[in-house]
Amino acid sequence: MTEATLTAPVTPVKVETPFQRFRAEFFESRIATAALATIVLIILLALFAPWITPQNPYDLAQVDVMDGRLAPGSEAFAGYTMWLGSDGAGRDLFSAILYGLRISLAVGVASGVIALLLGMAVGLLAAYAGGRLETVIMRVVDLQLSFPASLVALMLIAILGKGIENIILALVVAQWAYYARTVRATALVERRKEYVEAAACLGLSNTRIIFRHILPNCLAPLIVVGTVQVASAISLEATLSFLGIGLPQTEPSLGVLIANGFEYMMSGRYWISIFPGLALLLTVVSINLVGDHLRDVLNPRLKK
Repeated sequence: MTEATLTAPVTPVKVETPFQRFRAEFFESRIATAALATIVLIILLALFAPWITPQNPYDLAQVDVMDGRLAPGSEAFAGYTMWLGSDGAGRDLFSAILYGLRISLAVGVASGVIALLLGMAVGLLAAYAGGRLETVIMRVVDLQLSFPASLVALMLIAILGKGIENIILALVVAQWAYYARTVRATALVERRKEYVEAAACLGLSNTRIIFRHILPNCLAPLIVVGTVQVASAISLEATLSFLGIGLPQTEPSLGVLIANGFEYMMSGRYWISIFPGLALLLTVVSINLVGDHLRDVLNPRLKK
């Protein structure tokens, strides 16, 4: 062995962390990257709506009925341009859409998070307890899933009445079973593995085994299901609001805005419903595209 070989510098081996590997695989897809950028843009527009929009469309002092049903690009009575036109009440549609996005996103995320936590707890309990308790829980889950989520939410809204709190509760009840079944299926697989049995033999408590060993391995499918269910919750809330049984006019969402312009569609004033509908479509499609790609990255066996 020569002296040059002995003194040659050793090139360090770069080790990728799981997060770096996940990030690299996720951003390989241009469609998923564009969808994620769209979601971020939509969230930022909704958060900063009071500073971006020319008016608060639900402040009566800022709305003029003389501006009702103006075409896109028309000038409002106050002097600013209504780039997307106005609705029948004289509200600037661009402003109304951004304010509506705030409520639609809040309802979707809030109901999704609460349903995830509830379903996760029930699924872990069923998987780890086993026996009759698991049987009873899963029969309740099967019964819940035998009905369409829209029908469950519709019945609950009919009982509870309108309001943002009631529709969030209805969406939680309609969605929790999806999370419970997903967590239970994943936790059953993890519970039978050697490391869980070894942890039990070492005398670790059930709580520590569940939260330190089983739950972290259930997070990947939960993230995918949660992403898709948030999009489903936004669509379902918009459907209920469009039917007039979701949110009231004082708590506008995209569904309410679409419903407001439906009666004007045949008169040629398409923009009152079309633009809120496009905003809803773009939001839901972007979230679903991100969820589909997350599924492929976190579970390569399902990749097409």
